[in-house]
Amino acid sequence: MSAPVTISIDAMGGDHAPDMVVEGVRLAHVRLPHVRYLLFGDAARIDPLVERFPELRGVCSVRHTDEVVTNDAKPGQVLRTGRRSSMWLAVSAVSQGEAAGVVSAGNTGALMAVSKFVLRTLPGIDRPAIAGLFPTVRGETVMLDLGANVDCNANNLIEFAVMGEVFARAVLGLEQPTIGILNVGSEDLKGHDAVRAAANALRESPLPIRFHGFVEGNDICQGTVDVVVTDGFTGNIALKTAEGTVKFYSSFLKEAFQSSLLAKLGFLFAKQAIAKVKVRTDPRRYNGAMFLGLNGIAVKSHGGTDAFGFANAIGVAVDLVAHGYNERIRHEFERFHAGEAAAEARAAGLG
Repeated sequence: MSAPVTISIDAMGGDHAPDMVVEGVRLAHVRLPHVRYLLFGDAARIDPLVERFPELRGVCSVRHTDEVVTNDAKPGQVLRTGRRSSMWLAVSAVSQGEAAGVVSAGNTGALMAVSKFVLRTLPGIDRPAIAGLFPTVRGETVMLDLGANVDCNANNLIEFAVMGEVFARAVLGLEQPTIGILNVGSEDLKGHDAVRAAANALRESPLPIRFHGFVEGNDICQGTVDVVVTDGFTGNIALKTAEGTVKFYSSFLKEAFQSSLLAKLGFLFAKQAIAKVKVRTDPRRYNGAMFLGLNGIAVKSHGGTDAFGFANAIGVAVDLVAHGYNERIRHEFERFHAGEAAAEARAAGLG
């Protein structure tokens, strides 16, 4: 029996909230019966939805607020005027110890700004990063950053590598995940100064990190490494390109199977195989981008997802809590900085 866990939910975040959110909570409850929920938002809309599902009445508590962060709201504006919004209150529940993690399908920039302001970053971490999972031919690969930090220096990339490595061990269950830095080539001389400096530091790191070296765009879905590290500018483009490519080929495949009677008959024979491919590449299965490096668990669901996808985002938050992700991050950075200090002391002694 798993220990009880409370997750706070921004019930008004997302294109189809709060209906999608409550339905997602119901689906998550089937798989995670030990989890309790704090739902923040318009009680007049949320209460009737919860009442439709008797199984949720004992696990959900609704906290009313009239204020909502809109999709076009600027992060700075939310920081100044959004302290009574469903998003802010849901994040605050984590900082106040009422919840172990927060999930929202709302405005990404606002959620990152609010989460960083309210929860702060973990000791030793300069910037939090958005991490997500990519399906690969070998299973799944963690990639970060996916958009939180457009400009990154070498130290930021090193932090992302450590956070991603711990995530892969804690959540994916990999004993020694491999790390790669996304670059324009695999050769050591390729890339700008930041990626080369980060690569050199990871090769000499006192942590037991399996650093593969540089990887290219085609290595992501090949599963060449378990953790792909990059800046938020490049990572977000890679993510959107992958999503667009999946939709592109799906539409082409559908069009091809409808092009003739023979093609339709072929679809009947290939239906089961196509269904397996669809399940494997379904973006809802990988929904739930993690804000790694914060002093609290925060997960961003895709704004246009459905209940199934939102339930998976809740599952990501619960997994991070269950595996003590933040405590493991603290431990790894303590080791990393202790190793750096020891190396500097040895260098000074030799000098």
